[in-house]
Amino acid sequence: MKKLALYIICCFASAVLLAETQTTRIDKNLTIYTDVMRQLDINYVDTLNYDDLIETSINYMLHKVDPYTMYIPKREDDELRRMTQGKYGGVGSLIMYRDSNVYINELYEGMPAQQSGLLPGDRFVKVDGMDCEGKNTKDVSDKLRGKPGTTIEIVLERDSQLLTKQVTRRDIHLPAVGYATVLQDSIGYILFNDFTSNSAQELLTALDKMVQSNGIKRLIIDLRGNGGGIIDEAIQIVGFFVPKDTEVVSTKGKTERSNSTYKTQTSPIFPDMPLVVLVNGQSASASEIVAGALQDLKRATIVGERTFGKGLVQNIRPIAYGGHLKVTTSKYYLPSGRCIQAIDYAERQRGHQLHRDTAGGILPDVVLNDSAKLDITYNLYRDHLFFDYANRYYNQHPTIAPATEFQLTDSDLEDFCQFLEEKKFSYETETGRYLGELIKMAKQEDIDSTLLADLEAFKPRLTEDFHTAIQRNREEVEELLGGEIIKRYYYHRGYYAYMLRYDKELKRAIEEVNRL
Repeated sequence: MKKLALYIICCFASAVLLAETQTTRIDKNLTIYTDVMRQLDINYVDTLNYDDLIETSINYMLHKVDPYTMYIPKREDDELRRMTQGKYGGVGSLIMYRDSNVYINELYEGMPAQQSGLLPGDRFVKVDGMDCEGKNTKDVSDKLRGKPGTTIEIVLERDSQLLTKQVTRRDIHLPAVGYATVLQDSIGYILFNDFTSNSAQELLTALDKMVQSNGIKRLIIDLRGNGGGIIDEAIQIVGFFVPKDTEVVSTKGKTERSNSTYKTQTSPIFPDMPLVVLVNGQSASASEIVAGALQDLKRATIVGERTFGKGLVQNIRPIAYGGHLKVTTSKYYLPSGRCIQAIDYAERQRGHQLHRDTAGGILPDVVLNDSAKLDITYNLYRDHLFFDYANRYYNQHPTIAPATEFQLTDSDLEDFCQFLEEKKFSYETETGRYLGELIKMAKQEDIDSTLLADLEAFKPRLTEDFHTAIQRNREEVEELLGGEIIKRYYYHRGYYAYMLRYDKELKRAIEEVNRL
């Protein structure tokens, strides 16, 4: 007993000493930091922006920790609301940076930007008095966002003409359910975008409507591209399909308050409905909790690609002067005990190179490899030519068929090719481009002239007329070009409805859910 008591005392003393050492190190480094700032203030030749310097140092420090721990100053309360509630004060548009300018990329239906007559392709000239020349998307976005009910003046350029619009900001709520429909054989489909406040209820409402109105018997939940969000919403969704008091996920961290076990709180509403969950490499966090828990509990078939592997838990803590710190406090563990996290960011602190653990993320029951090709559609998308033609098409066609019926015609594709000729589009395969670089290097290295001639003779065989390439890849061109056009008329919901007909992963999910 004496040895045990002595051991306990030694362990306690070691813990106290370690805590004191850590506290001392923190105090020491804070003193150094404060002294550096003081010496800058006293001695630096020019006046410095100390607020900017300190915020930059905070952000860089947190970046060294992991990509998810971040400082949110009071002025960015809108960003905090967007992360937790799925809404923010703004005009309801997506913007993009292109050719050193910022443009409108997409509009949200029924939101101020769309109602005020803004269009995709409009270039921002001024926003709320700020000249947009030389500005990036964050600069413009910060100006567009603000308190709901306030009005801003936006100057745009469209077809070489300047337009001035008065746009009143409002709460922009992005629906968690991006699209819901009934597919063949009484199969319900729900595209679920993110896990924000009340998102589980949105999913339940959409599902219940399809059950009551259409009598669906099976369900596909699409979590592709869903980056996650609030854990409680994920628990609720799993609870719709598994018994009450079932463990869904647990968290383990440094402090006792970081350790929790999450169980379903209610009896299942659809305990026997056959279920498939679609995932991909961008499905993360709460998406992985839903997919992984349903997989562990043998309640759903998971179809798609291995998920991202984001198993770090963040909590939001208030800090001085109205700011907040979103800080990683623990890791997620599924019912089987496996950890979702794929990257150990502590390795970076130890000076090691980061690597992705292949055991991280969720490996689907039915693995579908990404078969994206670097064909002509890649060049057309990269050069914004689908986007530009869709703007022209919209100007020339006041109406089109419904999203589920719209189809590009032969004459539409001919007109698109004419548009590409006007834009002086030249198609070069990636292989041809790399061969060109190889020939250039061969000349610099004074390679044998016969071999060099053989390489140059081979290059024309990798050059293809873009008209031929478009016909050879017609289905992919119709998919991407048609989807871009649809967004001009029917916005996101129409885009999702149109794109489903080309969705090979969804077709496989339908096969799997029919087997259940």
